[in-house]
Amino acid sequence: MEISKRQVHQHFASSNPHKTSIAFDLYGTLLSTESIAKELASHFGNEKAKSIAALWRRFQLEYTWRLNSMSLYKPFSDVTKASLLHALAESSETLNEEEIGSLMKAYDSLEPFPEVGSALQALSSWSEADAYVFSNGTEKMVKSSVEESPSLSPFQEVFSKLITVEEVEAYKPDKRVYQHLAKKVGKADDLESIWLVSANPFDVVGARAAGFQAAWIDRAGGHSGAGGWTDKLGDLASGGPTIIAKGVDEAVNSIKEWTSKNHNE
Repeated sequence: MEISKRQVHQHFASSNPHKTSIAFDLYGTLLSTESIAKELASHFGNEKAKSIAALWRRFQLEYTWRLNSMSLYKPFSDVTKASLLHALAESSETLNEEEIGSLMKAYDSLEPFPEVGSALQALSSWSEADAYVFSNGTEKMVKSSVEESPSLSPFQEVFSKLITVEEVEAYKPDKRVYQHLAKKVGKADDLESIWLVSANPFDVVGARAAGFQAAWIDRAGGHSGAGGWTDKLGDLASGGPTIIAKGVDEAVNSIKEWTSKNHNE
């Protein structure tokens, strides 16, 4: 029986509970959801495409939060398509089914942010850490994104597991999804050694409320705001990010420094 590198990695990851576990959000953190504007531009031109792409992402997130509030769950692929239709309607635009299908396929091959490759390269040589993808996406979407992206696929073996919320049937920042992550990485009783790396403030606050450490990627502009941590919900919950970084590469280095310092104290 052929055994993949990831299966071997998973075996050793599960047998090393003292390692630092680092879970990376996928959409907006490793992969740029704004890159979908390039696909939309072929239909509507650059400026209109950027506007629709931003609305698409906004409605996509809003839909997950609203579903959580109603104790309902629909697969992220359905949420993504419905939010696209909403964004098009809000913009007084339409596309046929074939064009919508093409956009949905493009969503499975989003472009990574420029620094992601070097960050994962550095992570691959850090023997005291295990990396995971932790996403709202369906297992099929996440697998396609990681394995079929020309820029991300060379680093797919860096990840011990691809973990999604699909099994829990809830979305971030529901506490159950973070508890699910903790179980999947074998650290249900050691939450403080789990790190979430995310550019989404709601995800960071959710992780902190669940007992994790969190690195927030400050991607100034876009759906992340004008720059700097401005989210005040953390003040009402369990705090904001443990560290703030300008990119995923900086986050990996900062987590390494933080864990080394705190383990030696």
